[in-house]
Amino acid sequence: MVQRILVAEDAPIVAFDLCDTVEEAGYEVAGPHSGVSSATQAYESDAPDLAILDISLEDGEVYALAERLEADNVPIIFHSGSHKKEVVAARFPGATTLVKPCPPAEMLGAVNGAREEKRNPQLIKA
Repeated sequence: MVQRILVAEDAPIVAFDLCDTVEEAGYEVAGPHSGVSSATQAYESDAPDLAILDISLEDGEVYALAERLEADNVPIIFHSGSHKKEVVAARFPGATTLVKPCPPAEMLGAVNGAREEKRNPQLIKA
């Protein structure tokens, strides 16, 4: 079964690069979504297996959506260039935070790590 990844990113070049990266790795992509509202609608219509979220989107910050994803045990990778990793990690300790620009290999490593952690919750996050 192909894993579905929700991508929420408002910078077009970054968004399409993220989508290409995860599609080429064999994942199904929901997105890219440039706003919280469209990302939330996508989540509500068909819950993803994992989410890659920029924090600041066209219509606001993704924290409310991230809280819902977290409550539904959907792994989250925050991908942002404007927020401090430590602040995000304090609010969402189970999420992974990557700083833009992020090389494709690092993103795929985070995706694979999040999937493995979901399969084996006893793994300790480094």
